[in-house]
Amino acid sequence: MHAMKFTAQIDIMPMEEILDPQGKVVTQSLHNLGLAEIDNVRIGKHISMNVLAENKGDAEAQVAEACKKLLANLIMERFEFTVSAI
Repeated sequence: MHAMKFTAQIDIMPMEEILDPQGKVVTQSLHNLGLAEIDNVRIGKHISMNVLAENKGDAEAQVAEACKKLLANLIMERFEFTVSAI
């Protein structure tokens, strides 16, 4: 079997229990601009990457490992991702 190329789309967000000062500033700024209906803004990061793997399950395992070991701070952040074949 040969390796296939997959793309991963990863979203990393602060856990709900964690204060998000950047999100609070953006929320207040939106209110100051007359957008009072917008509330509880949370700021995170989005990461896109390509992965070579034998199958989708292996690609998902590699992405999860990358998130746990480097991309996300598991004490303060949660992550979710999708993997699809290119």
